[in-house]
Amino acid sequence: MRSRTILIVDDEPRSREGMKKILGVWAAGQYEILTASNGGAALQILEETPIELMITDIRMPEISGLALVSQMRAKRIQRQPSVIFVSGHAQFEYAQEALRLSVVDYLLKPVGREKLIASVEGALKAGEEKEHLIFMRKTADPQLMAIRDEEAVLSEAVRQAMHYIETHIDEVISLQEVAGHVHLNGSYFSALFKEQCQINFSEYVTRRKLQKAKELLLKTNLPIAEIACRSGYQRVNYFNKLFKEYEGMSPGRYRSMRNGMEAQIQ
Repeated sequence: MRSRTILIVDDEPRSREGMKKILGVWAAGQYEILTASNGGAALQILEETPIELMITDIRMPEISGLALVSQMRAKRIQRQPSVIFVSGHAQFEYAQEALRLSVVDYLLKPVGREKLIASVEGALKAGEEKEHLIFMRKTADPQLMAIRDEEAVLSEAVRQAMHYIETHIDEVISLQEVAGHVHLNGSYFSALFKEQCQINFSEYVTRRKLQKAKELLLKTNLPIAEIACRSGYQRVNYFNKLFKEYEGMSPGRYRSMRNGMEAQIQ
C-alpha cells in the first residue's frame, strides 16, 4: 500500500504546529502529517518511513534545512521526497541553494493558509509526475524507447503508421492494412519501416502491444484475459506464451514482481 505522508521540520513549535494544523484539515485523512523539531529527528523519520513531501525550515540549530536535504540525498534514501523550504529570511543565497538542491518551492514566513496549501498541492503533483516517469522508464521496452528518441527524423509515413498502431492497439493489425492507411505499397512500406526503425513491422507491433499489456498489468487489477484482449490478443494462452518469450516470466509473475519493486521505490 502506497504511503502518503508529509513531514514538517521546524524548530519553532508555533510555526511547526501551525502548519500541521492547516495541512491536517486540508488532508482530511488522506495524508498523515508528521513533525520533527530538528534535522536529526527528521533524518531518522526519513530512514524509517516513506515520505512523499518534506516541508523544512532553512535556519535551524545543528542541522539546517539545507544540510538536512544534502544529507538526505547523500544517504540515498530509497524514497526521496519532494521538498519545500520555509524561511523567515528572504536571502538570495538561500534561494540559489534551494535551486541547486532541486527544491520545489521556497516560502517566506509567516506562511498563509492558501499559500501553503497551493505550494503543497503543486509539490505533490510534481512528485507524482517524477515518480511515474522513473517507474515507466524502468518498465519500458528499450527498443521502443530508442525508436521514440529518433522519432523526429522518421518519415511522415512511418510516424502516421505508428499513430495508427497506437490507436488500434486492441485490434489485430496487419502490415497491408497499415500500408494502405499511409497510401504505400506493402513491400515498400515494410522495407521503409525496417530501414528507419531498425526493426521489422511485425516485431514493432508485438513489442508495442506487450508494452500496453505491461502498463495495464501495473496500473490496473484487470484479469489477465481482459488485458490480453485490450492488447489485441483474443487467445489468452497465446498471449501468455508471447509475454513469457519476451519478458522471461508470465504476466501474473511480472505484475507481482513489478508491484513489489514499485513498493520498494516508494
